[in-house]
Amino acid sequence: MKIVLATSNKGKLKEFRQMCQVEILSFQELLGEIEVEETQNSFKGNALLKAKEIYNEIVEQYGDEYIVVADDSGLVVDALDGEPGIYSARYAGEGASDQENMNKLITRLKEKDIPSSRAHYTCAIAIVSKHGEYSLHGWVHGTIGTTPQGDKGFGYDPLFVADGFTQTMAQIDSDIKSKISHRAKALVLAKPIIKMLSS
Repeated sequence: MKIVLATSNKGKLKEFRQMCQVEILSFQELLGEIEVEETQNSFKGNALLKAKEIYNEIVEQYGDEYIVVADDSGLVVDALDGEPGIYSARYAGEGASDQENMNKLITRLKEKDIPSSRAHYTCAIAIVSKHGEYSLHGWVHGTIGTTPQGDKGFGYDPLFVADGFTQTMAQIDSDIKSKISHRAKALVLAKPIIKMLSS
């Protein structure tokens, strides 16, 4: 069974490969460019939607000896009533860059005259294979600020400081991030399932 990640995000693909320590294909290596529209109203719903759609496409072309893993993750800011939430990757509009999304978040906080807020990252991972569907969640809680710091990571990492740390997620070493991040925590739960399905 080959493992396929249903994302075109190079940052996510790199993180998954680092954390899982197994060969993971990007769906684009098999299917080319396919856009899966995220139409669900939850992280779990969008993750399952992506995993099922990519899995069905792969089965049609290559057979069912594949495990498709998808995630939907994002930032939830308390002071903004949960924004950007499921719209984290497109907060500033479809195709927005990480920088554009961060700029919008900073603007929204400054509009409310809020220099920082409690926030959390969440990650829903969906796993789809011929043996069924699974979904798992991971979270990391902390504080979001308005001054970007650090050049590691991606997304809103330069603004987010996890509880127990003084540096942003874009400043801490990748080996530390790979233990404390929302994606890492969800992957801890996902890895035994992926191992079981691929053995």
